[in-house]
Amino acid sequence: MSLPTDDARYLELILAPVRECANYRPAFGREAGEGVTLEQFRTFYGGDLLYHWVGLDSELMYAAHKAAGGMTSIYRQLGIGCERLLRGIVMDSLDITEEDARWAYDYDKDDGSTATHTLDIRIDRATLPSENHRARLTAWLDRCSESLGLLPERARDLRGVVMEVRQGYKSADSKRQNADLRFGVRAYNENYLPAVVIVSSQMSAPVIRRYRASQLLVLTGAGGTDIDSTFAFYREVVGYDLAAFFERNSLRLREEFGRVLHALLSPA
Repeated sequence: MSLPTDDARYLELILAPVRECANYRPAFGREAGEGVTLEQFRTFYGGDLLYHWVGLDSELMYAAHKAAGGMTSIYRQLGIGCERLLRGIVMDSLDITEEDARWAYDYDKDDGSTATHTLDIRIDRATLPSENHRARLTAWLDRCSESLGLLPERARDLRGVVMEVRQGYKSADSKRQNADLRFGVRAYNENYLPAVVIVSSQMSAPVIRRYRASQLLVLTGAGGTDIDSTFAFYREVVGYDLAAFFERNSLRLREEFGRVLHALLSPA
């Protein structure tokens, strides 16, 4: 079966960050820029009398640390890959530039300094060259507005949508939630619908409820409609079958992720 010509480029967008995980080394609390090697671990754990006496200078302990840190790394890098993939598909399918597809705002931090938060995807009706795309986006924004209970005047003023992309969101980290709610307020202030886009179905149910109660749109995984499913949104509004991309490239993806997992689970 011949694959669509864009598949190779899209695969690289999601796989390039993940490959970096194979080189992960645990730091063990040390200031080692590239982490601690197995040989270094043997030296400083073997030289610690307590750890040597109880057997924690074992390669299995090194492998356990490597796997634990590597698990966090692979989720983080998968999130980066999903962000790049979803933005690339939007740019290609809707024929917009990278500048058009990004949105950022400045905010004051607790320490009094100023920081910039850059969102992963912006779709603005004014930048869409196709009338068909503009009509699909407008109809979708109307459906989202009704679902979220927006006031009619707020719904009429929406210019488009800004999206924060995640591969999953199983934690209930309050700092991240507050950042998402802050971006939601800023997006509405500039007449954009704020959306958190989860590619998997792995997200905390209480977080979803809190976000939707705050009128943030949340799209998760497959199933459902284009106002609550990431894959349905891409199929119906963006015009790209994201699920089909993953299905036809699943073997390649599983092989690459398998190599990374084997590297992380090996002490060497």
